[in-house]
Amino acid sequence: MKKLLFIAMVLFMGMSVQAQFSRAELQATGLTCAMCSNAINKALQQLPYVENVKVDIKSSVYQISFREGAAVSIDGLKNAVEDAGFSVGNLKLSGRFNNVSVANDTHVQIGNETFHFLDIKDQVLNGEQTITVVDKNFVSPKKFKKFSNATRMACVHTGKAGSCCSRDGIKADTRIYHVTI
Repeated sequence: MKKLLFIAMVLFMGMSVQAQFSRAELQATGLTCAMCSNAINKALQQLPYVENVKVDIKSSVYQISFREGAAVSIDGLKNAVEDAGFSVGNLKLSGRFNNVSVANDTHVQIGNETFHFLDIKDQVLNGEQTITVVDKNFVSPKKFKKFSNATRMACVHTGKAGSCCSRDGIKADTRIYHVTI
């Protein structure tokens, strides 16, 4: 029995995806002045997993460093910007990946989150990589339309797992982040 349990653990560990996001580049929209930029900066600094934020006021881009080992909430970043009265125009997440196999129009578990990769070539992610969130409210409506047309799965419109995702063993209503490389 112990041998069977050990084999099951090894197989499970081999299937788990290893990745840790270390930083993000977030572009905000709707800013009109330096005070707007400061409001977003303060909101992002309040998040427990954010270590540091640097802002380029001219481009409204925030370089965010995450605390090592901290679980990053992607929706938390968006909510912080929206709570400050603005919108996210683009969000790129960077981190170290260790043999993460990704394929077009498939779901991959990374950490505690589920990612649905769109408009990519099948590949294995190793080392430092950047993914771009292409969910509604993370990109312009024009970009969202382009990426949502890249799949027939309904989860792209809701951001929640539905019957389209159950074939991958994902529970109903699980948050799904749609991303590209």
